[in-house]
Formats: sequence, structure tokens, C-alpha cells
Amino acid sequence: MMNVTVCQSCGMPLTSTDQFGTELNGGTTREYCIYCYKDGRFEQPGMSLENMIEMCTAILKKEGMDEESARSMLRNQLPYLKRWKPAGQSQSASGTGLGGEPVRYVTLPGKRLTGLASRTTNAVEMSGQGSIGELWGRYFASEHLPSSEAARYGCYTDYTDGIAGEYTILVGHEVGATDVLPEGFDEVQLPPATYAVFTSRTGPMVEVVSEVWETVWAWGQQSDRTFTGDFEYYDERSLNPEQMQVDVYIAVKERK
Repeated sequence: MMNVTVCQSCGMPLTSTDQFGTELNGGTTREYCIYCYKDGRFEQPGMSLENMIEMCTAILKKEGMDEESARSMLRNQLPYLKRWKPAGQSQSASGTGLGGEPVRYVTLPGKRLTGLASRTTNAVEMSGQGSIGELWGRYFASEHLPSSEAARYGCYTDYTDGIAGEYTILVGHEVGATDVLPEGFDEVQLPPATYAVFTSRTGPMVEVVSEVWETVWAWGQQSDRTFTGDFEYYDERSLNPEQMQVDVYIAVKERK
């Protein structure tokens, strides 16, 4: 799952600066797209959440998506975006961070990860020419995997411009500091860091990974992110892709 930001009104992925909304002073905002927010105000200030879902469903249908699938996806995602989230809403009743806040903060020592890596951008991933899906397939086809119980990582590092520029995605697992890497495998050294941890609900992988990243994008503390390395963490809860749970660790400034 790519680490991309989305409009906090309609959920459209924002992959280039010309899609950003504008403020009254002419500046841009990464919170909203230009179609929803222009000159410091919403283009349709009276629109309800349900009307937004129906409008976006029609757009996705024109782009070839099944109508009911589009509507279901939007009903699962849009209520967690900033424009529609009730004031003061935090965690959901399930105890996950899907209400908009991390479930916890943790400080971890450095990690050495190995696996297969690629350099990419959110724009490339959104174009359908991305490499993330292929990396996962190649990794699981490798002869150099640990036991099935070992945790897997989808790690995002070496950002050039936060979410807007290039980054490295590595699909792999953790190894010891002196372990010899398998031939053809890459490595990432994550520094010691504090992380905001977001946890998905339990459900199909294709749904829950997307939902937990939506929660990260909608989080109100984006300015706390350090971009020293973020990762998806797949442990024993992730063995069944139809009934799984995943954690997303977002590197943040040290908490006082």
C-alpha cells in the first residue's frame, strides 16, 4: 500500500502540487484538492457526506469501477476524513485507530530489514505502472524467506520530499546486525525512532490495509512526521489474507 495523501473532503489521491487546494492568500494546502477547496473555502459548502459519496460514486463509475463497489469503498473511507469527522472523535469502539488517532506511541531501537526494494513515487504507483505489488510477489516467490510465522514489513524510507517526492519501498523481514544477506536482497537500516502506531480492523487484506492508511492520511498531526522510515507490520494476525489485521508505524518527533 503506498504512502500517499488524499483530499480530506473527497478522498482523491493527491500526487502532484497542481492538485492541491488554494488558500485566500494564494498559497496551497495539502489537506484538500483544488476541486473541493479553492481560495480558502469549500466549492460546495453545503454538501453533505452522503451527497459527496454519491457524487464520487458517479465519478468512479465513469472511470470503470463497479457502482456498488465504489459506493461501499467510499462509505468505508470518507467518514474518517477531516471534513466529515465529528469534532472530538478519536478512537472507534473496536479499539483500533480508525477513528483518526494512533492506538499508541512507541519508541523502538534501530532495525535492519532485508528484502526486495524499489525506488518509486506516489504518482507512478497511482498510474498503474508502480512496483509495490510486483515487489510483494517477487519477495514471496524467493527461496530466502524465514519461517511463515516471522513478521513481514512493507517499509518506506529515503523520502526526497515527504509524501510528494520519491521514496524507497522495501518488502521484507528483520535480520540481525551481523547476518549475511541472501544474494540479490537489499537492506534498509531504520534508525531508533518514536512511532505513532495505527491498527486496522480485522478483515480482508484488500480492505483493511487501505483503510488504515486512510486513517494515517486523515490524522491531524501530519506536522509531527519525521519521514525517517515508516512501515507496515504484518505478524501472526496477518497469516490469513481474508481475515487479517495490520499495524502501520509512522515515525514522529520525540514526544515530550
